[in-house]
Amino acid sequence: MQSKRRMTYEALSIPYGRVCLKLGLTPNILTAVGLLLAGGSAVAIWKEHFILGVVFIILASIADMLDGATARAGDLGTKFGSVLDHTVDRVGEFLIMLGIALSGHVHAGWVLFGLFGMLSASYTRAAAESVGGMSNCVVGLVGRLEKFGMLIVGLALELYFPGYAISTAVIAVGAISFITAAQRLHFAYVQLIKHPRREENQK
Repeated sequence: MQSKRRMTYEALSIPYGRVCLKLGLTPNILTAVGLLLAGGSAVAIWKEHFILGVVFIILASIADMLDGATARAGDLGTKFGSVLDHTVDRVGEFLIMLGIALSGHVHAGWVLFGLFGMLSASYTRAAAESVGGMSNCVVGLVGRLEKFGMLIVGLALELYFPGYAISTAVIAVGAISFITAAQRLHFAYVQLIKHPRREENQK
C-alpha cells in the first residue's frame, strides 16, 4: 500500500520538479533548504510557538518532496544524492523531536520512543535495500510524510489540549513506526528467505 502511494505521489510531483529546474534549484539545494526548515521548526517548537513550528514542518516536507521531484524531472539523481537525502531526512526528524523534547510538553522517554521508532522503520528499509540487496522495501502502514502529518495535528491541537495532544501524537508515531519496521522486516524475510527468486526477478 505504501509503495503504491509513493509511486503515485512521485508521478504527480514531477511537474513541480520541472518548475524548480526552471528556477535554477537543484536537488541538493532543496535538501539543504529542507534541513534548515526542520531546524527552524525545532526552534519554534522549543519556544512553544507550535503553529509556527507546524508551518516550518509543512515547508520542510514540501522541500523534501521537491528535491526528489527535481531529481526525477531533470534526471539528476545520483547515488550520493540519495544518501545525502536520506541522511538529512533523519537529521531533520531528530531536530523536530528534539524541539518537542525541549518544549517540555512531552516526557523525554516518550520522545525517545517516538524517535527510535522512526529511525527503526527507516533503518529496516535501508538495511533491506543495501545489505539485503532488495530493489525496494517501501512497505508498511505509513511513511515519513504521514508521520509528520500526525505530529502536525498533535502540535496544532496542543493549543486546545495542552499536555495531551503532542504526547499522544508522539506515542502514536512511535508505535506505528515500530509496526512499520516489523512489517518491513517480515517483507524482507519473505523476499530474501522464503522466495529469493521472486526478488531476483524484480531486479
